[in-house]
Amino acid sequence: MANTTEIKDERYSFTTGAKKTLTILGIVGVLLTVLGTILSMNSGHHAEEGHALATFKENALVASIQAEEGGHAEAGDHGGGHHGSAPWLKRIFSNLWINNVYFTGLAIIGLFFVAIQYAAQAGWSAGMKRIPLAMAHWLPFAGILMIVSWFLVNHDVFHWTHSDLYHGDHADEILIGKSAMWYWPLEMGSFPLFYVLRMVVFFALWYMFFMWIKKEMLAEDIDGDIKHWFKARRHSAVFLVIFAVTSSVAAWDWVMSVDPHWFSTMFGWYMFASWWVNGLAVITLIIVLLKQQGYLQVVNANHLHDIGKFIFGFSIFWTYIWFSQFLLIYYANIPEETVYFIQRLETSQYKWVFFVNLILNFFLPFLLLMTRDAKRHMSMLKIVCPIVIAGHFFDFYLMITPGVMQNDGGFGFMEIGMFLIFAVAFLFVTLTNLAKAPLYAKNHPMLQESLHHHI
Repeated sequence: MANTTEIKDERYSFTTGAKKTLTILGIVGVLLTVLGTILSMNSGHHAEEGHALATFKENALVASIQAEEGGHAEAGDHGGGHHGSAPWLKRIFSNLWINNVYFTGLAIIGLFFVAIQYAAQAGWSAGMKRIPLAMAHWLPFAGILMIVSWFLVNHDVFHWTHSDLYHGDHADEILIGKSAMWYWPLEMGSFPLFYVLRMVVFFALWYMFFMWIKKEMLAEDIDGDIKHWFKARRHSAVFLVIFAVTSSVAAWDWVMSVDPHWFSTMFGWYMFASWWVNGLAVITLIIVLLKQQGYLQVVNANHLHDIGKFIFGFSIFWTYIWFSQFLLIYYANIPEETVYFIQRLETSQYKWVFFVNLILNFFLPFLLLMTRDAKRHMSMLKIVCPIVIAGHFFDFYLMITPGVMQNDGGFGFMEIGMFLIFAVAFLFVTLTNLAKAPLYAKNHPMLQESLHHHI
């Protein structure tokens, strides 16, 4: 660790000006949300549009029930009768859930990024790990928001929560077959204890490992003992195993079950890929903005090149997962699977989002980051990262809204406003905690390797 004493502490200052800017953005978000709600209430847009698609979906469901049960179900016996709240209120609930899942992803990916660096014994990232660590401070807020809001939105966002779908005239054989996943050990149609318990346990585990890893990372600032690095590495290795399981189950619980009659064996990977590349884009954007303010002198063009390659590569990985899921379902042509994409391709409210999703999350990152120089220049990364961040919000919008809103969905002031509110809250938590500790650990055992990193 020669020369480490020459490295000075570097602290971020969360200035009054920055707080004022975020506050203004938060107020704008509130105003847009209110405006969007008023417009949605007065739009008069009801489920009349797209009855042909709704009929197709119902017939596809009946066909699948007949195939599985050998029965003679008639259209109208399953999946209907639960219109829930008014469309404008369902739209608020849908957006609340989208933002919960989206920003939970940013928090857990912050911790995942740190854990990956420790488990891989990576040295190049030693000077930037405090940024994703700061992002992970959103985890407790995300957990509280997710659990509380679930009790608020569950009947409107999650069709399977209606108790009469498991008994009587509206009994749905498909949901009855899946009921143990939600209601065990209680009676189906009662309280989804297993589902809620999983949510609580996941957040508890994530937060526990976050606190353990954070404790060892900050201890490096005090005594510089290498034992802290080894402890953080052990915690990270265990966390990665737990994350591999919990993130996939969370994807099934929080997003795939919005469309409870549909399923994809690749969905856990798909949601992880969206979370991961989006988290990388946020980490990179914060690093670039900090460097432009004179911070993070230990980060140079070589580090930016590496994290730019991550964004480039995992944008392609996301596209690979997206295309594989789409191709398998298209090729199999099974009604209860294809209806998921038909709804998103044939409904006017979602068709444009479907193609914008591909443009923002694959074509633009691929083309803009293709060259070596593009990954090394902050000006290009400042263009690409917001594109990816916006693109994956559209991705989560497309995963959730059609299943909740059916033909009543839309994208406008409400969606933008609620995103701004969550983004401001997330940034307040992230930047406040970033300012509480040095931007990098000068006693990190691999900091010298990072300082001499060259590609």
